[in-house]
Amino acid sequence: MSSTELRVKELLRERGWTTKVLAEKTGLSESYLTHIKNGTRRWNEDALKKLATAFGSHPVDLFAQRKTRTDNVEASVKIPDNINVDLQLKIVPVMGEITTNPSPYNNQLMQVTTGHKDVFVPVANSTDESMFCLHVENNLMAPMFVKGDYLIISPATWARSGDIAAVEYGNENPVKAVMQVTYMEEFVVLEAPNHKNPPVALVRGKDHFRVIGKVIYRYQRML
Repeated sequence: MSSTELRVKELLRERGWTTKVLAEKTGLSESYLTHIKNGTRRWNEDALKKLATAFGSHPVDLFAQRKTRTDNVEASVKIPDNINVDLQLKIVPVMGEITTNPSPYNNQLMQVTTGHKDVFVPVANSTDESMFCLHVENNLMAPMFVKGDYLIISPATWARSGDIAAVEYGNENPVKAVMQVTYMEEFVVLEAPNHKNPPVALVRGKDHFRVIGKVIYRYQRML
């Protein structure tokens, strides 16, 4: 466990969420989240992962960053014995559109054709060879995702009900988009991440729908 402060209050304000909304998205109690938000209680690894999933960000992005003086920095820096560092980094291609059939080859083609040649981002601890990074090029999904954000999308990661994913839907002219997916008995309901547009209800077995990949991380635009 750690007492490091998290940016929960700031992220709630950015998205216009209440603590109750966050509780519904994470499965954590409102009282516990209130303590986390105010920095009056320690979080654990499980809570950190649930918060990162709810906010659509990497766990590292949840930490509050504080500027400290560096007048007296020790010459040698040691990693504490209780921290296990075993990171496997994968270099993921950036593209401006969602690829239809993700694969290492198709991802590189989309990367070049959408103007992001030789642009990559690192992703830790993932073995998905078809993973790609979508560069958000407008503010249509704001405030959840804004222009300049990078969304890491993993085709190998199962998208459950309530998750945000890159999807393809529509019978005559299929549309590819980043949507929140809700599975129902007879329907699949798609909503914009910011919930500003009417939801799309697709009939199971009749309307074309498939998940291209789940959004697993968000690298936020730095202002």
